[in-house]
Amino acid sequence: MAITSANQLELLQTAEAVAREKMIDPGLVIEAMEESLARAAKSRYGAEMDIRVSIDRKTGRATFTRVRTVVEDEELENYQAEMTVEQAKQYMESPSVGDVLTEEVPPVEMGRIAAQSAKQVILQKVREAERDRQYEEFKDRAGTIINGLVKREEYGNVIVDVGRGEAVLRRNEKIGRESYRPNDRIRVFIKDVRREQRGPQIFLSRTAPEFMAELFKMEVPEIYDGIIEIKAVARDPGSRAKIAVISYDNSIDPVGACVGMRGSRVQAVVNELQGEKIDIIPWNEDQPTFLVNALQPAEVSKVVLDEEAERIEVVVPDEQLSLAIGRRGQNVRLASQLTGLDIDIMTEAEESARRQKEFEQRTGLFMETLDLDEFFAQLLVSEGFTNLEEVAYVEVDELLVIDGVDEGTAGELQARARDYLEAQAKKALDHARELGVEDSLVAFDGLTPQMIEALAEDGVKTLEDFATCADWELAGGWTTVDGQRVKDDGVLEKFEVSLEEAQNMVMTARIQLGWVDPADLETEEDDAEGDDVETAEDEA
Repeated sequence: MAITSANQLELLQTAEAVAREKMIDPGLVIEAMEESLARAAKSRYGAEMDIRVSIDRKTGRATFTRVRTVVEDEELENYQAEMTVEQAKQYMESPSVGDVLTEEVPPVEMGRIAAQSAKQVILQKVREAERDRQYEEFKDRAGTIINGLVKREEYGNVIVDVGRGEAVLRRNEKIGRESYRPNDRIRVFIKDVRREQRGPQIFLSRTAPEFMAELFKMEVPEIYDGIIEIKAVARDPGSRAKIAVISYDNSIDPVGACVGMRGSRVQAVVNELQGEKIDIIPWNEDQPTFLVNALQPAEVSKVVLDEEAERIEVVVPDEQLSLAIGRRGQNVRLASQLTGLDIDIMTEAEESARRQKEFEQRTGLFMETLDLDEFFAQLLVSEGFTNLEEVAYVEVDELLVIDGVDEGTAGELQARARDYLEAQAKKALDHARELGVEDSLVAFDGLTPQMIEALAEDGVKTLEDFATCADWELAGGWTTVDGQRVKDDGVLEKFEVSLEEAQNMVMTARIQLGWVDPADLETEEDDAEGDDVETAEDEA
């Protein structure tokens, strides 16, 4: 059957019908038809020919065109689709490389095989257009809640009809032991939308913390309007959750607004989450205060924060320990997720025992190094002295406040402390030199003999070795591995060298060695300040 013998308008009618059914642009269907007809023509005239088909969008008339391109003589490879400048002179007056010659060719007879091939091309194009439409529709809806209809369950994963496509709710994204039957209505959170080889994949979740946040946004108008903000959410799906909120209007209580009249608002969320218990907590910029709130309903006696390590130590009354930890550690685990801090919980009795142990250790240190009796050593510790350096170099007046200490006694204490420290420094430096430390490192400003000894024991023996160290190798730090914070020990960490101090020392060593030009550092600082000014102006 020749294409011209068919009703030409039938092509347009077919394209319109397919486009309406698949909800795609009719132009895409016509393009697929043009490509399928071109393939059929190539099978008739030859695969090496460049045959193109154009369908008139108004009349439906299909025009078959042969295209040949003018190329350099040495680049001529395909005699059916290319020609030299000399050959082109037969068809053009003054041809040049890159010119295109087009000529209309007779339409082809559509055999059974060609027709089948054309059908496959059209189906493929329509399928691709459907996938693109589905991806474009859902890519911007990631992070929102959608209602769907359960179609089937496969190996624990639920396939959900979300209107113009299917999405998958994986087994680990379901709450507890939820089970669904076909045609059940389900409310889910669109967690991710990916464009994959087999088409767009829409991944759903009911366990994501964002799902709870979106549910509260639907139930609490103040959150939707931005008067109340959800700062953090931590969930143990199906069991318990904690949500931190803050109000930007002093007249509105964020916790009360989220709970609602007689708990109506929070109860609606609880019912959707299969009875998950929700603790609504007021957010606070002060981390210790926020943590005290997050550990509710347990009472907290004391909080000690280590900002650099992002760890926090919490002391609770003995009878509150089990409540603070929660069943299977649930309460403290959720509080840790909510605050982003590692939490160590101990009872008042445990903390008292630890303080007593530290007291005894410091007392023993002063007794051994300063040749003091136990009572006098305990006096020093009670006054807050923790190490020999404090005793040796503190102002004399701070020693005179101790009962029974006069100027003579204070001077003797400081002399003993300094003598001991100098002896220890000499011993450390001698050991470092035995290990092969060079004078360039010994003379470097900022390193004590004990630091030099520790560096030597770690294989850092020259200023060049020191300059190649990373700041975290010296000061220590934390690395996140598989979602868990792992401690990286630093060579100088026991000397309480901060990360910033380590950076400055390493950079100073590099400058001394000529590896870094100080002028370059000043330029970088000026650029950074300029960027900060521009950012501030933009914000203003």
